[in-house]
Amino acid sequence: MYWYNFLQHKVELCCGLLCIVVLASCRPNVREGSAAKRYFDLKTFINADSARLNKLPLTVVKTVRHNNDVAQTKELQIKNWGQELAPFSASDINKPAWKDSYSIINKADSVVYAALEDDLVTRRMVIYRAGEKVKRIKINNYTKNLLYQTVEQLDYYPDSLYSIDKLQKVRFLGSNRYTITGKIKQALK
Repeated sequence: MYWYNFLQHKVELCCGLLCIVVLASCRPNVREGSAAKRYFDLKTFINADSARLNKLPLTVVKTVRHNNDVAQTKELQIKNWGQELAPFSASDINKPAWKDSYSIINKADSVVYAALEDDLVTRRMVIYRAGEKVKRIKINNYTKNLLYQTVEQLDYYPDSLYSIDKLQKVRFLGSNRYTITGKIKQALK
């Protein structure tokens, strides 16, 4: 009879664990787009602007600098603006879990979003406007863990310029700074 009791306890334990897993996984189906956005919808803005830029005959004077090395500058056409501006859309703060994680300060010409929690990567985002038109987006990102620390500043002036300034300190390997600046201009026909 010992083996029967042992088997019965195993079955009860497995059923109990299964119930816990099923109950823990039951949650309402929350979708990002189902509710009104609390903060500026950066991801949608960048996606729409990328689609618009993809249709225009533009060239970019792109300058890349690594640490204090000589900057490399090239004039080129960007084939995929979504990929080029991906660091901006990756900084979107409209996640359901973050709905109360940023303070909002409305000013005459801008809206400032500041992180209320230290573990959020996007620490600050400022949207500058002239009327309803976005004139500039400035983002400060910060990440720190046991292996590395990253400080990133992103600036985007629609139809004019974008810049990414990233400083990364990796434990045991040192620091690296990358600066990318793209000046957007109409292509010559």
